[in-house]
Amino acid sequence: MLCDIGSPPAKRIEIVGVDQIDGFDEIIDVRSPGEFAEDHIPGAINLPVLDDAERARVGTDYKQVSAFEAKKIGAALVSRNIARHLETHFADKPKKYRPLVYCWRGGNRSGALAHVLRSIGWPAAQLDGGYKAYRKAVMAELASLPGRLRFVVICGRTGSGKSRFLLALREAGAQALDLEDLAAHKGSVLGGLPDRPQPSQKYFESLIRAELHDFDPARPVFVESESKKIGRLHMPDTLLARMRSAECLTLEADIPTRVALLKEEYAHFLAEPQLLNRQLDCLVDLQGHERIERWKQLALAGQWDELVAELLVDHYDPAYNRSLGRNYPQAAQGPCLHLASPQAVAFQALSHKALQHFA
Repeated sequence: MLCDIGSPPAKRIEIVGVDQIDGFDEIIDVRSPGEFAEDHIPGAINLPVLDDAERARVGTDYKQVSAFEAKKIGAALVSRNIARHLETHFADKPKKYRPLVYCWRGGNRSGALAHVLRSIGWPAAQLDGGYKAYRKAVMAELASLPGRLRFVVICGRTGSGKSRFLLALREAGAQALDLEDLAAHKGSVLGGLPDRPQPSQKYFESLIRAELHDFDPARPVFVESESKKIGRLHMPDTLLARMRSAECLTLEADIPTRVALLKEEYAHFLAEPQLLNRQLDCLVDLQGHERIERWKQLALAGQWDELVAELLVDHYDPAYNRSLGRNYPQAAQGPCLHLASPQAVAFQALSHKALQHFA
């Protein structure tokens, strides 16, 4: 197709399975931007051969006109989009560049781009079964991988620094699964992040699978205690069940330390009190209008230490006490580590203690 007359044809496209996707220079998802946004292989880039509108157009013609007419239109659109990608994304790729290409089922869309790339001389490969096979593998591994790993669950009341403790553990060389970071949410009713929308449920699961896949079963995996949902996302059932039966450690801190940590983590509320006040309305059924109105006035007056302390004592701590024994029964038998201050050095000291205990 791209070769001069008399040039040898492109080699047959290499087909690889989901368990062989590591080691490529790039993973290319050629599905439409909408399909890519819902879920994709972590680390993949999106070079659609049909955008959302074009894909809808071809699908409509296939159903309402004929398969032949739809294929003619689709071929023209795909060729035009591949040409644009060749002139932009692929323009500076070296001869040894080796990408993996996939689409929905590993069919025409990924096959078209992989064929063109191999015709040029790049050793491109195609994912067998495409995204559909990848998604099946994700679900299978989410059901099996948690059972192979030794989890250590970090318990502790809101504001005790569990997320920062996870980071300190990771910096100390430990294996850490930060589910709230993957979910782009801090887990509580006020836990939404202003600059990071939550991923789709499917992509959340893809991110978790990628993390679990890389962990060494011979070493513990530290993870924060979580409920069934993180924001609007659901925890994978097998992972949650495994966590709830795992050994635990408890992180403790006094109220002033917890207040200081929460003020840093929720700085966006301090900058925009009205944003917090809109969120506080979610607690009216639990706390009553009078208390919520008091908290709103504290926010508007900038009395953050008083407000955060009351939120902890009157809302978060009682909820934590009710749920801990029910969801993480091993917490009572695990060690307790006291966080002396909100400073990084305090987290570093506790991370070394935890690694020594769970070595």
